[in-house]
Amino acid sequence: MNETKEFKPYIPAEKITPEFTVTSIIMGVILAIVFGAANAYLGLRVGMTVSASIPAAVISMGVIRVIMKKNSILESNMVQTIGSAGESLAAGAIFTMPALFLWAEEGLCDMPSLVEITLIALCGGVLGVLFMIPLRNALIVKEHATLLYPEGTACADVLLAGEEGGSNASTVFCGMGFAAIFKFIVDGIKVIPADIAAEFKSFKGELGLEVYPALLGVGYIVGPKISSYMFVGSLVGWMALIPLICLFGADIWMYPAEAGMTIGQLYESGGASQIWSLYLRYIGAGAIATGGIISLIKSLPLIITTFRDAIKGMKGGKNTSSARTAQDLPMSMVLGGIAAMIIIIWLVPAIPVNLLGALLIVVFGFFFATVSSRMVGLIGSSNNPVSGMAIATLLAATITIKLSGDSGITGMIGAIAIGSVICIVAAMAGDTSQDLKTGFLLGATPKKQQIGELLGVVASGLAIGGVLYLLNEAWGYGGAEVPAPQATLMKMIVEGIMGGDLPWNLVFIGVFLALGLEILQVPVMPFAIGLYLPIHLNASIMVGGVVRMLMDARKKVDDKTKERQSTDGTLYCAGMIAGEGLVGILLALLAVGGINMDLSGSLNLGNIGGLVLMIVMILCLLKFSMWKKSKN
Repeated sequence: MNETKEFKPYIPAEKITPEFTVTSIIMGVILAIVFGAANAYLGLRVGMTVSASIPAAVISMGVIRVIMKKNSILESNMVQTIGSAGESLAAGAIFTMPALFLWAEEGLCDMPSLVEITLIALCGGVLGVLFMIPLRNALIVKEHATLLYPEGTACADVLLAGEEGGSNASTVFCGMGFAAIFKFIVDGIKVIPADIAAEFKSFKGELGLEVYPALLGVGYIVGPKISSYMFVGSLVGWMALIPLICLFGADIWMYPAEAGMTIGQLYESGGASQIWSLYLRYIGAGAIATGGIISLIKSLPLIITTFRDAIKGMKGGKNTSSARTAQDLPMSMVLGGIAAMIIIIWLVPAIPVNLLGALLIVVFGFFFATVSSRMVGLIGSSNNPVSGMAIATLLAATITIKLSGDSGITGMIGAIAIGSVICIVAAMAGDTSQDLKTGFLLGATPKKQQIGELLGVVASGLAIGGVLYLLNEAWGYGGAEVPAPQATLMKMIVEGIMGGDLPWNLVFIGVFLALGLEILQVPVMPFAIGLYLPIHLNASIMVGGVVRMLMDARKKVDDKTKERQSTDGTLYCAGMIAGEGLVGILLALLAVGGINMDLSGSLNLGNIGGLVLMIVMILCLLKFSMWKKSKN
């Protein structure tokens, strides 16, 4: 406790510096929308999202310090606080809400309205922030020495290293620019194929590579270990399970019963991708669901102690200090805001949740917000089992709704709406905790940061509905462009519980495969995601992981230089992810508008062009990381 009292932030409590300014609000809102849209696109493509806190921090430092010639670290912190809220809300939304579009495409219900999507996103985002505020003093202040909040601490370190802000910001912008060019070449004018594939017709297997900068960037950021587990999952699926399905089922059909077509004929009509779509995805879905539940079960002791300690901290942890760095939003405003959100969820017709669902949201929402807030402090946001929490919520909500007598599509939509709110709550509570930790280290005003979080929620919440509608209108969910893996999984879980037509034999193959991997102590979730997604996509992620591995394995480079180069590479890759996401949304706009820039008919560089472009992307990554000259 003494250590907490003695802690002195970078900006003392008695010192007042610019923080919640017009500049920080405008920049933060722009970044919230930009990174929210980019992360939504990425999550719908690969089933995972990345943190935008550090890229937002370096961009704000570059603009505020270098371009505007201002020296205000708290202003930059406010920009990343508002900006990172966008990617967290997007992460929660895209894990569940595309299921509503998929049901509409199947003719089971009407398309979700923009009002419905926006209200669900806003209610979940606001609740995630408000549920976390009473925990700030217990988790951030009193347990400062215990809960490290890795991403929040790293973001503070980046902001404190402000003298390099301009250089680092230029790295992010270069990543955005180059990725935009690469994406436009592949998916805009289409002179280079998006997929490089090698089929083994006699064997019925397939290998391939997607030529996209964001996938290379994701692989570099998650590192060689995670990317290798994903790639091995794909290898097992595309080079073992698909050939086995074709070998033993060539003359029969399993699921679905395609009229007059055997599995062999399905393969002949669409290759390995057809078998993946109709069979392998269900095996992968069973593995992902099992991985999420295993993750939750393994975390249960930590979850229980976390919840108990957080509640204890709240009881005796009211901060009576009047110092600027101890000011939270008034509790009356927090409780009033929570009550207002629950009433809106219950009574507004656009949100398909009844009183029972609203009560479930209160119980699960506060519980998982508390768990998420503390767990990201211990193990970081990337290891926070948000998908497991969402699956647990969906299971409980769907079973409860079914027992109440509503087993039709209205009950299924209600379950997804409840799951959406809880998923966003958990994601936002974790993000808010990381941001408040950054602010605690720097000496920010908590109340202003909390208002900034809510502002970021509003900005990205108003934008996310348009992004989801746009991507669905351009390509449709469940296809090659936006497979929406997490949302498809949530849809399958709800349908399975409600008694829909699920191929349980395939799902249980995935379940027991995941259990076997857990017994062997192989991380289930990355393997399962690899099994669920196309091998072409995971192979590109693997390339990024290999680049990172080779950079980290160099013997003749000192650790400090390696760390600097690794950070530069991470910032460049974060820029690549944002750049591709933004161009992806631009191309969706053009597709909806009927504008076609396809030049592949007159100029097609083929697979060789794809390989050359992948090599160019790797060289650009090395140019802004390993080969980037130090300023010192």
